Amino acid sequence: MPKCLAAALALAIVLPVSLPAQEAAMGPLRPDQAVFRDLYKELVETNTTLSSGSCTLAAERIAAHLKAAGFADQDLTLFSEPEHPKEGGIVAVLPGTSKTAKPMLLLGHLDVVEARRADWSRDPFTLVEENGYFYGRGTADMKGMDATWVDALMRFRRAGFHPKRTIKMALTCGEETTYAFNGAEWRAKNRPELIAAAFALNEGGGGRTDGHGKLLVESMQVGEKASQNYRLETVNPGGHSSIPIRDNAIYELADALVKVRDYEFPMKFTETTRTYFAKAGAARDDELGHAMVALANNPEDQAAAALVSRDRGYHSMLRTTCVATLLDGGHANNALPQRAGANVNCRIFPGETVEGTRAALTTAIDDPRLTITPVPPVRPVARPPPLDPKIIGPAEKLVAKYFPGVPLVPTMSTGATDGIYLEAIGIPVYGVPGAWGDPDGNGAHGLNERRSVRAVFVGRDFLTDLIKAYANAN
Repeated sequence: MPKCLAAALALAIVLPVSLPAQEAAMGPLRPDQAVFRDLYKELVETNTTLSSGSCTLAAERIAAHLKAAGFADQDLTLFSEPEHPKEGGIVAVLPGTSKTAKPMLLLGHLDVVEARRADWSRDPFTLVEENGYFYGRGTADMKGMDATWVDALMRFRRAGFHPKRTIKMALTCGEETTYAFNGAEWRAKNRPELIAAAFALNEGGGGRTDGHGKLLVESMQVGEKASQNYRLETVNPGGHSSIPIRDNAIYELADALVKVRDYEFPMKFTETTRTYFAKAGAARDDELGHAMVALANNPEDQAAAALVSRDRGYHSMLRTTCVATLLDGGHANNALPQRAGANVNCRIFPGETVEGTRAALTTAIDDPRLTITPVPPVRPVARPPPLDPKIIGPAEKLVAKYFPGVPLVPTMSTGATDGIYLEAIGIPVYGVPGAWGDPDGNGAHGLNERRSVRAVFVGRDFLTDLIKAYANAN
């Protein structure tokens, strides 16, 4: 999951218009909305955590719904690995009529972050509707979008909708846990033909409110960083703690981590981030806004770069970042340490490599005794998709229709999604706008996760129209 910190940064835009509240109470549900709610409820209430849940079960339930809607067996591919029987997924295909238009792909992950009932105010695997919000693990990340993809394919099939472009859907497992079997990665490496597409739609975009019911901005994620962990380790003969020496594995590691803290990777732009800073900066009339525009126009403007980089979110959007996240060392409280280690988590700027980042850390630390090793899994190089007018244009039109006066801003995620695996095999991935969240993140990955009821239903209608717009385009 996103994980789209960059989208949240768009909250910094100060809009010159007064926007209507978006959280008005929902009226009675239409029959099609009631069916969708039941699907959403079923997905949320299907536990898909790594520890005790099953993505395979969720995929099987989705397949049953698609078959009931008229999908044939040959249009559905259920998959799992014998070593990971509960971490399966599904690929579904709605054939198009054009022989020249390449398919589009709807991407999503079924797995969710762990959730302990004792920690939550409500059962995390029971969909609860309360005070205008749906509560439950996965309500925001990302079973609302999963349900929307499935619901759209079901409605298209039942209505006899024949798109020009073939519509594929891939719902997989493993996105939320670093060491889990990752279905998107496996498909990209082992069955790329099954998910081959001109482009994919994914999580990572969406709207943000002011926290009081007003929608401030819609964003489309166009690119993301690559997340990569490194093991820093020092070793030493050790000895008795009663006769300490300066040559100490823990001290050596500590010195290295201070250098990691102080090292600043060079500033860079992608087409997306340059556009973001230009648009977001122009929408605010203050010193930071002016600096954002100046930096977008001239990346060599050191004064503007320094001012913009004071904001930690913007700082991360402009460069690779690395931070120490875990420590271990020593073997006894009365002995000199023989070994000390740390995990350093890097978010690598698009186009930069894992090895190049390791080399930069090696140079910054400048200690030949210390080892720096990439920790599996080793991520592919992040490949930013283009700001393609054929992708951005239809989204802008629908944002204007659904949310008058609200801008659509392209963003680059400083987090990570499964999109990176598809981009590695040449499929550009876009995090779509539509449903919105609040500034506090709505409890995604945390306690009492929630999503606005209106956001779920309006987002579903928005994305259905967006799929149609892309599916019928050349």
